[in-house]
Amino acid sequence: MAVLRTPDSRFANLPGYPFAPHYVDLAKAIGRSGEARMHYVDEGRGEVVLCLHGEPSWSFLYRRMIPILARRRRVLAPDLFGFGKSDKFTEPGDYSYRMHHDAVLGFMNALDLRDITLVCQDWGGLLGLQIAGQHPDRFARLVIMNTALPEGNESPGPGFMAWREYVANTPDLPVGPLFGRAIVPEDRRTPEILAAYDAPYPDRSYKAGAHAFPSLVPIAPDDPGAADNREAWKTLERWQKPCLVMAGDSDPVLGIPAGRIFERRIPTAGSLVIIEKAGHFLQEDKGEEIAERIVAWLG
Repeated sequence: MAVLRTPDSRFANLPGYPFAPHYVDLAKAIGRSGEARMHYVDEGRGEVVLCLHGEPSWSFLYRRMIPILARRRRVLAPDLFGFGKSDKFTEPGDYSYRMHHDAVLGFMNALDLRDITLVCQDWGGLLGLQIAGQHPDRFARLVIMNTALPEGNESPGPGFMAWREYVANTPDLPVGPLFGRAIVPEDRRTPEILAAYDAPYPDRSYKAGAHAFPSLVPIAPDDPGAADNREAWKTLERWQKPCLVMAGDSDPVLGIPAGRIFERRIPTAGSLVIIEKAGHFLQEDKGEEIAERIVAWLG
């Protein structure tokens, strides 16, 4: 039950990330004693755009998008527990699909968020889309990118299973080097950017959350989260509010094929927007382009 807090010095002089920190204690929301502090970026004014990251990134991933979106909306980008500037639990068993769900919902409740435009990628979709399906009245729009909402009755594919096995058999996940291989534009694989993705983790004791996420993806019907996702899909398949689906053309796991699922199953999704020369972390690869597309779509 121990909690680690990354020293602020690790986040000094991050490239392109000048945002003031904000924190909220969500211990009660996730059923913990003591304090469980979640960090978030809060920029701009107006209707809320909630940006949820995935594995093993943090709100730094959205830094290229936040200033553009904040010209028109209030942009909130929290760090999930175990990531970024948020608190990190040392035991893998402290992390569960339910805990992360309750933390995001607790964040929404603590800030009394309504009429939300959800922007989600990777685990941000597994969490945000499940909550949108459960609480559709809280959401005005969906922006879905390189993610999934698995029901446990479909094959996750060899790419994901290889990633899951790799994380399970790697005692100290090399976060910076992983981004060095995943970022598509060569000019964005700089030592400063890779160090920023590594900044939350002074050593491997801080990485329990990053190690846990792949094993939490439901791949069988009885896995935790699978039944909740099946129920959420019932709402999403009747969704009548705006929905925008984008996919990086170079994401081998959650790219175009995953985007086609949302295109097919959500009535208002329209045609899948394919972002060229973008991989899994398309916010890093093409953040400005994606943000401008969202602004135009919001218009």
